Amino acid sequence: MERSREQRAAKIQDSIRQVLFRDWDPIGVNDNPQLVDEYDSYIAPVYRILSGSRSEDDLIECLYRTEHDQIGTGCESLEQLRPVARKLLALDLTL
Repeated sequence: MERSREQRAAKIQDSIRQVLFRDWDPIGVNDNPQLVDEYDSYIAPVYRILSGSRSEDDLIECLYRTEHDQIGTGCESLEQLRPVARKLLALDLTL
């Protein structure tokens, strides 16, 4: 039973990774599949919101702050991140 839980956790992590890589991609690297792990350090904070408040606005704020404060790039408007937040919220997080 423990093994399947670990496998499911890995799948959840990968599904978040894919959304961050394909849909968020603030530095524009998603045309290179070898860089799919580029945003892995941001999976945990996103997961905490998804498993906690599940707030679209919290996700948008997290992504926006990450872009501006940590990466040094960023979109002009929080609204540009709403489609990404909605894709993240649509993921199945059941362990």
